[in-house]
Amino acid sequence: MHIHGYRWVGEKAVYDKESIRRPLPAEEPTSTSPSDVVERRREAAVEWRATEVPPIETVLWLVKPPARIRGTWEEPEEAGEWLGRQLMEYAPRFASARDRVAERSAAYVASAVERLTWGGDVSLGFYLSRPLFLFLALVTCSPNRTRPELPCPVRK
Repeated sequence: MHIHGYRWVGEKAVYDKESIRRPLPAEEPTSTSPSDVVERRREAAVEWRATEVPPIETVLWLVKPPARIRGTWEEPEEAGEWLGRQLMEYAPRFASARDRVAERSAAYVASAVERLTWGGDVSLGFYLSRPLFLFLALVTCSPNRTRPELPCPVRK
């Protein structure tokens, strides 16, 4: 097992647009499908794999292009160090003063390392100066605990 790290910073309104965060629905719309269902499928077909916006399920980062990976580590502690560096870099821009406290970041890192140790994934989101949002994820790979059938996006 190893761990991939992901980071996204963008407008919260874009992050909230679920149609680009969900994979393509398995079923094709019919001629009687509501127009919003047809539009959602069209958007997903065009944007799902290409967009850098985080997927609705953390594990689905594994089906995104490998260029989205910000780092890969063999050990949970190494991934936790990366997470800690990201939190420290962005902390001055966190909208919530509570999230800027170093002890809070340390608690996030400790929790993430513990979760990664047993094969769990980690997702964190923070409001930055409006309208921006920061999303960080650590995803276990080869295999992933929740979706072991998903292949690793990086071929060794």
